[in-house]
Amino acid sequence: MTIKLKRQLLTALIVVFFLIVCFIVLFPLYYMFMASFKSSKELFRNGMDFRIIPSLMNLDNYKLLFSGKGSIYLYWYRNSLGITALHTVVSLFLSSLVGYGLGAYNFKGKNIVFILVLFVMMVPLEILMLPLYKLIVNMGIINTYYGVILPFVVSPMAIFFFRQYITGLSKDFMDAGRIDGCSEFGIYIRIMVPLMKPAFGAMGILLAMQNWNSFIWPLIVLRTNKMFTIPIGLASLMSPYGNNYDMLIAGAVLAIIPVILLFLLNQKAFISGLSTGGVKG
Repeated sequence: MTIKLKRQLLTALIVVFFLIVCFIVLFPLYYMFMASFKSSKELFRNGMDFRIIPSLMNLDNYKLLFSGKGSIYLYWYRNSLGITALHTVVSLFLSSLVGYGLGAYNFKGKNIVFILVLFVMMVPLEILMLPLYKLIVNMGIINTYYGVILPFVVSPMAIFFFRQYITGLSKDFMDAGRIDGCSEFGIYIRIMVPLMKPAFGAMGILLAMQNWNSFIWPLIVLRTNKMFTIPIGLASLMSPYGNNYDMLIAGAVLAIIPVILLFLLNQKAFISGLSTGGVKG
């Protein structure tokens, strides 16, 4: 067997392997999408039925989401979009500043600060919940979006990622900016931020997904139904007295749309940022 034939065979095996992985990943999404067009009675009657039967499919579940009592879903969706957008943008800015400072400058105590960042990354959320809860109660921001966003507005994971990315960039750009009379903050905004676009793209997707799917902390902070985010709202549809699968499945289908769109629109920066940040530093 020639080397060329071996390479072609290896390529074919890799393609088949990833096709199988894609099928395994997409199959539950396909079933959820098909189930969203069926009533809960039909789901319980036929179980895991993947056939497309037009007579049993309709848009009643989606109409229920946006009419009558189901219109509360619009509040959940709006809340999730607002919290995710604001949290991601602010977190990217602040975390990138800290990561930039740790990666681009040498100062006394730099290594200690970086070790503290790594230490915070290893601390589970469950350990921090009680002191954080007492803090936001004392600040008077319980049952507010600020109470959801502020405790985690600076991400240790993002700081570590930006720090690793910055150490792989040439410092000559910074020296050139100083020669031209640019301030240190101006160097960051005008010179380094454009060079860090792949890192912003990759970390933007990761932070947005994390904030969009966040459940435990918003559940602790938010109290009223109209303040809920999508994960909390959908979970509230399941209770010991009955489960509203009609709204639950249709709402879950609509909930994954923003994440999919974000990745499709930013996938090049995501792949470039992760590959560059992973091999440099």
